[in-house]
Amino acid sequence: MSANNHIDHDTLATLQEVMEDDFQHLIETFISDSSQKMTDMQRALAAGLSDELRRAAHSFKGSSSNIGAGGLVALCKAIEDKAAVADLAGIEMQIVDLQQEFNLVKGQLDIYL
Repeated sequence: MSANNHIDHDTLATLQEVMEDDFQHLIETFISDSSQKMTDMQRALAAGLSDELRRAAHSFKGSSSNIGAGGLVALCKAIEDKAAVADLAGIEMQIVDLQQEFNLVKGQLDIYL
């Protein structure tokens, strides 16, 4: 994957073939759900709720994997792993990185809408 390619377009092309008319809805749902998951992660971190943070990161990791967003998967996994052992130090910056990567992914997904 090149540095400017934040999603696997082959994965998306396959999804688009399989889902046909539902594909656009999948992308729209991914974008809105992802925004909510990031908000949930920020709230959980602020409240010191490591298990809630872990669950939100795990969920976001799964949906990111489904659309071929490898960078998001890696960032979510790092957050999930730290939250699983209740090590919340530095996660705030990881969530900032996650938000930035999501914005790049979202920009690339716009071509499918």
